[in-house]
Amino acid sequence: MRVAVIGASGQLGADIVLAFRDAGNDVMGLGHADIEISDAESVKSVLGAIAPQVVINTAAMHHVEQCEADPAKSFAINGIGTRNLAQVCEAGGTYFLHISTDYVFDGAKGQPYVETDAPRPLNVYGNTKLSGEHFALAACSRSAVLRVSGVYGTHPCRAKGGMNFVRLMLKLAAERPELRVVDDEILTPTFTVDIAQQVLRLAESGATGLFHGTAQGACSWYEFASAIFEISGTTANLQKARPGEFPAKVSRPSYSVLDNAALRKAALDVMPDWRDGLTRYLKAIG
Repeated sequence: MRVAVIGASGQLGADIVLAFRDAGNDVMGLGHADIEISDAESVKSVLGAIAPQVVINTAAMHHVEQCEADPAKSFAINGIGTRNLAQVCEAGGTYFLHISTDYVFDGAKGQPYVETDAPRPLNVYGNTKLSGEHFALAACSRSAVLRVSGVYGTHPCRAKGGMNFVRLMLKLAAERPELRVVDDEILTPTFTVDIAQQVLRLAESGATGLFHGTAQGACSWYEFASAIFEISGTTANLQKARPGEFPAKVSRPSYSVLDNAALRKAALDVMPDWRDGLTRYLKAIG
């Protein structure tokens, strides 16, 4: 397949490029310098020249606080940008796979969310990503949306200054006598290499619609940190933070575990347990 990966220089995009190339595909990785998805003419010109059979969009305005401060820009990228890609894919008969987020939910359910649960975003980021989902599915008849959660990988995350939670915990363990981490926010940490394999499986199948694609299981941020230190053999004085000790600047779901129900139903779920992904990640970074 001829595949275009939008956001190829990002944490997830870089691993998707590698996964598709390793599977023998002709892959074109496109970064911000190559394509501006909020500009319809840029999207038409760049994708028209490549003529891909598959387009995968990982590009987004990820920084939650920045989205809250500039909702118009967030919507231009996360919403209209996705619409631009979907429309060009529809015109070319191209398969379009768009990456979305667990932040489309408010966390009130307290149980793993399935694809049929009604979204209720708590912030601008979640709202604009939800709009992107609607644009992707409405504007392109051969489209799939894959929601992910707790993403971390070996490639730098620009939205977080090149850092992810795992690297941050290891760094702070070496610098501080005590670490305090919240235990009342539940998620599913997911390794980008595993998401990339799931994206490859979806694209190869040509499946369309809405899917959840996270690792199996769930944990709190405190439990995640504890597993990081346990598996890596790192000595750290880890303590549970008091409720409200680290107030968030922007509202976020306190429970955002996703159930890969649609993938399982279609016999397409290849996601491992979150601890398995963490073990392989820690081995990869030494």
